[in-house]
Amino acid sequence: MTAAPERPVLLPSNQPANRFYAGGPKIRAFRHEEGSIDHVPEDWVASTTTIFGEKDIGLTELPTGERLRDAVLGDPVGWLGRDHHAQFGADTKLLVKLLDAGQRLPVHIHPSHEFAQANLGAGHGKAEAWYVVDGGTVHLGFARDVSATELSDWVQAQDVDALLGAMHLLTVHAGDSIYVPPGLPHAIGAGVFIVEVQEPEDMSVLLEWKGFAIDGPRHGHLGIGVEKALEATDRQGWSLAELETLLVHAGTGGHTLVPQAGSYFRAEHRSVAGETVLEEGFSILVILSGSGQLTAANGSHAVLAQGLTILTPHNIGELTITGELTLLRCRPPMPDQAR
Repeated sequence: MTAAPERPVLLPSNQPANRFYAGGPKIRAFRHEEGSIDHVPEDWVASTTTIFGEKDIGLTELPTGERLRDAVLGDPVGWLGRDHHAQFGADTKLLVKLLDAGQRLPVHIHPSHEFAQANLGAGHGKAEAWYVVDGGTVHLGFARDVSATELSDWVQAQDVDALLGAMHLLTVHAGDSIYVPPGLPHAIGAGVFIVEVQEPEDMSVLLEWKGFAIDGPRHGHLGIGVEKALEATDRQGWSLAELETLLVHAGTGGHTLVPQAGSYFRAEHRSVAGETVLEEGFSILVILSGSGQLTAANGSHAVLAQGLTILTPHNIGELTITGELTLLRCRPPMPDQAR
């Protein structure tokens, strides 16, 4: 175990292979990488999390060869800061993904912290938020109340038409953000490319699996059985006005995500034209466009360009960004504001 690095850390792509849905080309284009492999639709950035049920797959490896999870355990204060460590220990409280939906994802939900703790022994649920890079359509929430029996019947019969027909279909645009609270049914549409900010768990309950390369009854319900897993679903009807409370259109700075996301994680969209100073803290920078340079308070540097993902340890101090670029800075919840 070594001390946290005293410099920003460039993180290469980390794409688990052979996922059950298509995607990957938009991640390669964004990162300016070559390749032709499909079914690599997710890039797990600064991951201390494995794919559900796996021992190692999904974990980020640092340029030193050490896994980020182990490095943070070795020097949590250096990586995360004293206040974060005092409240959360060596838990980064954060996972970021680049997600390229090469096809519409199946309808699914993620458990809450309370459900995950009680039924899965997990330390987090899976709240998430999407920052839209390329827009399209998404299914989000039921438009009317759905009974437990009705939902179970749809899932058991794989009545996809009924399931989708009961949900809202929204059009989202580049620059929008959508907070997806635990339990809310959702499906990202084909062609949508997002930066996903989430709690550091991989837990999905599939409501749909017909036509996808996965055994839904066996692998789509977290090993606790279909009926128990479906109890994590938000079956209430949401009006369009209520769904709008989860969306931010062209948000910037501290208003990039809706306030209720802040108990789980933070994300700030920044447009830099010249110079911008960001406060110190563990964070993941996703460079959305342009180019420039990061200079930390301790004098360390990093080149910034579209498609790069940069991890900033707390111990390097405040960050000065110069150039002409846009970025998304993803961070854990502020201590004392987390769930």
